[in-house]
Amino acid sequence: MLRTLRALGLALLLACAGLATAPAASADTRTAIGGGTGIIFRLTPSPETPTGYYVCTLTAVGRDSAGNLVGLTNAHCFIDEQGNKLVGEKVYRDTSPAGTAFSPAPIADSRPDLETGAIGTVTYVSTPNNLLSTGPKGLDYAVIQLDESRVAPTSTVGGVSITSIGAPPANGTRMCKQGHRTGLTCGMKLGTNGIWFTHLVWTDGGDSGSPVVDGQTLVGNAWGAQHSSPILSIIDEMNAHGGVGAGFHLAA
Repeated sequence: MLRTLRALGLALLLACAGLATAPAASADTRTAIGGGTGIIFRLTPSPETPTGYYVCTLTAVGRDSAGNLVGLTNAHCFIDEQGNKLVGEKVYRDTSPAGTAFSPAPIADSRPDLETGAIGTVTYVSTPNNLLSTGPKGLDYAVIQLDESRVAPTSTVGGVSITSIGAPPANGTRMCKQGHRTGLTCGMKLGTNGIWFTHLVWTDGGDSGSPVVDGQTLVGNAWGAQHSSPILSIIDEMNAHGGVGAGFHLAA
């Protein structure tokens, strides 16, 4: 009996020693991003000492059919003054907080998150909206392949949570957007204008790409002048184009 008790005690001691030396689970240190996160790009002369840069807002973060982590925003964010599409542009998270419709966040306060580093690379730029020009009318979206070692998707940014994707609601429905410049603003849907839908949701410079939601359903991307492109039309076009972004669905 004594020998049995000693053997049992030794087994328990070894088990406890094994538990004590088991490695602890490491915390996820990646930066959370989602629809409504501010992004900064075209930093000159360098990301470390920017004196010139551009700011936009992510429409959504999801995965494509190949499993890539993908972010969407506006196309016109990545078209330069000569009309060149800036495929290959590196994108950083903007560390400045969003403002409100009555007190927009100063663009001058925007700074890249250098601790996280570049969070992705632009892989595709669609035809921009060209609402006020004679150019071809497009859905105005850009595709960003995100670096999953640096960022993780979140469904909630600021005052907006995105849990599904759907069509724009009926005219008169109250919708909202989460923009990096003016934060959460809301207004009713007015109607349609060609391939886009119109609304009374306020936006300002830096809000380009903001997710427009009906409740928690993503319905479009805001690009100014109270216009947005339907997200289902964007997804259809991405699927037809192929490559990164095709088969887009929400990641969180």
